[in-house]
Amino acid sequence: MISVYNIKPKFQAFLQPVLDSLHKMGVTANQITIGSLFLSLIIGLLFWFADVYHVFFLALPIGLFLRMALNALDGMMARTYNQQSKKGELLNELGDVVSDLFIFFPLLKFEQTSLYLIVIFISLSVVNEFAGLLGKVISGQRRYEGPMGKSDRAFIMGLYGLLAFLYVDITLYSIYIFVVINALLILSTAIRVNKTLKSNG
Repeated sequence: MISVYNIKPKFQAFLQPVLDSLHKMGVTANQITIGSLFLSLIIGLLFWFADVYHVFFLALPIGLFLRMALNALDGMMARTYNQQSKKGELLNELGDVVSDLFIFFPLLKFEQTSLYLIVIFISLSVVNEFAGLLGKVISGQRRYEGPMGKSDRAFIMGLYGLLAFLYVDITLYSIYIFVVINALLILSTAIRVNKTLKSNG
């Protein structure tokens, strides 16, 4: 299944020098996770006011790229330098969901014609992460399979912000776009649930 998540190993290799530098500075995995959460709050706030300050739309492509980097770095830091903990896992899982809510919420302001679809999109995003987490609870393995996972949603939102910054109006197509996105989220969740049940015998 095609997903941005598939390029994660190459992205992590690209970030290795950054990881080494952060470790030398004494930065911990949990600090990176908390930093990612605050970054998401800033992205959401800038996105909310992008109708007043048009340049703020760039907070989505730039900010979400940085967030993806931080999300990769916290896991790399935890595994490489033996910083894995229950607290870190809790921060990571809860932080991802809260971060998505911060970033997605302004869509309710900018996509009035697709209001119900946006609500469904936000809800399905939470359910999708919950389904992935249930994989670890039930079978001991966190599930990331399927289209429109966390990385894919970040890519879509980054593209949305870039198009908005370039004054590309997608209003006429937003209903169809979010119908497809929601369908992919349902498919992704079904795949994760199926994988969990199969792995658990």
